[in-house]
Amino acid sequence: MMSSEKNGSLVELHTLVYGGDAIGKLEDGRACFVPFGLPGELVEVKITEEHKNHVRGEILKILKPAAGRIEPRCRHFGICGGCHYQHMKYEEQLETKQHILIEQLSRIAGVIAPPVQPIIPSPSIWNYRNTIQFHLSGNGKLGFQQLHARETIEIQECHLPEETINKVWQCIQIEPSSGIKKVTLRTGSNQDILLVLESDISTPPEFSVDFPISAVFLTADGATVLSGDDHIVMSVCGKLFRVSVGSFFQVNTAQAEKLIQLLLQMISLKNHPVVLELYSGVGLFTAFLAEQASKCIAIEVSPSACNDFVWNLDQFDNVLLYMGSVDQVLAGLDIECADVIVVDPPRAGLSNLALNHIEKLRPNEIAYISCDPATLARDIRHLISAGYRLEQITPVDLFPQTYHIESISLLRKISA
Repeated sequence: MMSSEKNGSLVELHTLVYGGDAIGKLEDGRACFVPFGLPGELVEVKITEEHKNHVRGEILKILKPAAGRIEPRCRHFGICGGCHYQHMKYEEQLETKQHILIEQLSRIAGVIAPPVQPIIPSPSIWNYRNTIQFHLSGNGKLGFQQLHARETIEIQECHLPEETINKVWQCIQIEPSSGIKKVTLRTGSNQDILLVLESDISTPPEFSVDFPISAVFLTADGATVLSGDDHIVMSVCGKLFRVSVGSFFQVNTAQAEKLIQLLLQMISLKNHPVVLELYSGVGLFTAFLAEQASKCIAIEVSPSACNDFVWNLDQFDNVLLYMGSVDQVLAGLDIECADVIVVDPPRAGLSNLALNHIEKLRPNEIAYISCDPATLARDIRHLISAGYRLEQITPVDLFPQTYHIESISLLRKISA
């Protein structure tokens, strides 16, 4: 339902889609994607982007708000691109993510009645992030990029980082002439803090603090330690993990523990299988798999993550790490089979080469940790056509207040 007005277009919104937008239709039949809208709302929008089959709109006025709309906690919500769901009750955020995951599996993967388990909520819906990255404005102030734009919005508050980070970032002062482009803060065990200053300029800035902190200056030429260490130690399920500058680590520590527990419950480790792990990172999952597997073969491309992996898995004699891209290593990997394959790819999912190599190895089970339901569904479709059945999939909410959907799936080989 849509009609024109002098100041904008009226659009009745009916569904939330992956990416955080609500969707309605224009009179000409084109879909209208509207950030920060909710199903059931009648909104007046300004068209900001036009395409043949769809447009994007910006809310000018909410004429009929949804019954479930709530007041966002943050003053920057709707301008900053970091959060998408602060105007929704948390229970509705979870329902939305569950529905979107089912829809993506049904539509893209062609799975009828996908075996999606109830989503596991985050124990903290605010102040849950152990890592946060800021951009710098032209004034040298910390901020985040605006939604669908490159402009940096200076901020006065953020409710996603852990409190340890929130106590630090507002104390950081950076000269606009320093050449610093990005600032990252990560907190670990014992509330330690690692500060990373990224720059295109090779000369480190003057640096001083009056509280204990590790600080690293990072450029294309490498990392320079300004204070403390070049890494931080994270504690997950009773194990300690060294995480260096440049190494990926799950941002929600409590939910990372849930992922590990689910992985160990899903796959069969009783008979000490050979496990192949793709995109192993610093060894977060490997450290628990290696305790039960006869052999773990891990692949990781990041040099810093590989260095951390070696440190984190030093106690195990049954772990072998290959450094390189998954496609390159798999092409030259001389193993006849793997009982279990665990994958935790980036948002782009698995390449066709990786999928083909997995198909050739014919593992009994595949555990797929995903942060993007669209690429997950695409890859599951390929694996189903290769003779696998999707046994179960559990969404785990690592990112409250945002549209991001983490999940862990189990696929099992269909017996001939």
